[in-house]
Amino acid sequence: MRLGSIILFVALCSFSAYYVYEPIPEDIDERWKLMLTNTFFRSLSHLADFSELLGLKDYMGVMYFITLIETIVPVSDEHVNVTVENFDGVEVVLYQPTQQSGNTELRRAVIYLHGGGWCLGSAYMSPYDLLARKVATELNAVVLSVEYRLAVAHHFPVPYEDVYRVVKYFLQMGVLAQYSVDPGRIAVSGDSAGGNLAAAVSQQLLKDPTQKVQLKAQALLYPVLQALDLNTPSYQQNQDMPILPRTLMVRFWSEYFTSDKAFFRAMMANAHNNLESSSLLKFVNWSAFLPEMYHGKYHYSVPAVLQGKAGQSFGTDGASRSLADPRASPLLVPDTALHSLPKAYILTCEYDVLRDDGLMYVTRLRAAGVDVTHEHYDSGFHGSLMFTVWPMDFRIGHRMMDNYLKWLKENL
Repeated sequence: MRLGSIILFVALCSFSAYYVYEPIPEDIDERWKLMLTNTFFRSLSHLADFSELLGLKDYMGVMYFITLIETIVPVSDEHVNVTVENFDGVEVVLYQPTQQSGNTELRRAVIYLHGGGWCLGSAYMSPYDLLARKVATELNAVVLSVEYRLAVAHHFPVPYEDVYRVVKYFLQMGVLAQYSVDPGRIAVSGDSAGGNLAAAVSQQLLKDPTQKVQLKAQALLYPVLQALDLNTPSYQQNQDMPILPRTLMVRFWSEYFTSDKAFFRAMMANAHNNLESSSLLKFVNWSAFLPEMYHGKYHYSVPAVLQGKAGQSFGTDGASRSLADPRASPLLVPDTALHSLPKAYILTCEYDVLRDDGLMYVTRLRAAGVDVTHEHYDSGFHGSLMFTVWPMDFRIGHRMMDNYLKWLKENL
């Protein structure tokens, strides 16, 4: 009996070690901590797959648990006044540094857009609350954390349109005066899908002839910027990396556009482009825009193109049409649309499927004459900046936050 218990115990320990262990690159700091953290994400993903297979709850509905467990109620403290506002029908968590008596100086402002693949995430999550408080106190800045509507319930362009409405509303002179904000010192920022939205808003504002106040800066943290080629070197190199494996990122893209599973399968095979989007593949040609040192062992091949008119494939909800929309893929705009963009801060991580999206945007922005600060973390992984709250706090996350705040201080 005792021998059987020992064998069972050893077997359980061996299975646990096998499940937890992942071949994570040696140069990633705190790699065992990352393995343990990712065990939770992988387990939840397996549960989500199983739930969807049984028809109990859709995949993203289960994965939303990640958002729920980190959701808090933001409260005011001695340094920051926190309120929940409604800007043109969209909920916003507003952080205002406590006004010192007699201080009438206009303040900076940062409009922050959370990540989560457009399907997960919230302005009410503790890492975003921490980041907003730090920006507000260290920069004496007003911070708007936008609670835009999410896919799967609200496909593209709803999340983008929510964000754009908030930015347009806030950039009115009367609103800026209400919050004592300097109209010449406003930035938009976001991580991952939030970086996508920030880049898209920065571009689209320039096209609005009625827009008088423009952004001074855009800060994009490991942004996702294109949906046409999901087989770049970073997608291939990091397809099984923790936090954001290729399958999950492709699922995010698919769910952003449509609930049609055929579209997801086509995106997984990198065979989802149509005649309309194929004409824009030149803007995401990584062999041209990706520095050679990041090509690695991979060789460029043009993604397959579906025959037929855009919108005819994958149902009638416009998923195919959305592929060619620069509001979804900011990398698709021509060079002429990049020249007047505000100065940019772009953060990329080596062990991230989205690495090459950010690198290609850096190349294209610099070629267009935009002032770009690019920080690349050789040991970074996707989502690092949000791992700053116990028990999932990483040294690299705090280092990224410090550097991000430093750039904002010096450039906004």
